[in-house]
Amino acid sequence: QVQLVESGGGLVRPGGSLRLSCVVSEFTLDEHSIGWFRQAPGKEREGVSCISAADVGTYYVDSVKGRFSISRDNTKNTVYLQLNNLKPDDTAVYYCFTVWGGLGHWGQGTQVTVSS
Repeated sequence: QVQLVESGGGLVRPGGSLRLSCVVSEFTLDEHSIGWFRQAPGKEREGVSCISAADVGTYYVDSVKGRFSISRDNTKNTVYLQLNNLKPDDTAVYYCFTVWGGLGHWGQGTQVTVSS
């Protein structure tokens, strides 16, 4: 059973930082692209960042470019999303996602709240 488990969320002041982790199981991490999405209250889920299989490339939505950074550690089966210079608009539940076996798989999400 493919599983993705996020952690690292929390409450942080504007300008602060967090590092989110997505631990995956039952598949070979470096052979799959992993995406981070977020969903704020009352809004649709949006793609935030993605790292391609074998680290060929990365993607960031414009609103987080220069502030967020995605990386992976294949030895730990983990993908990270470093969140810097956080803003109140970054408040959301953050999810990691992958496609495996022709199906999409989501984690349970981790809450990020940016507030003074």
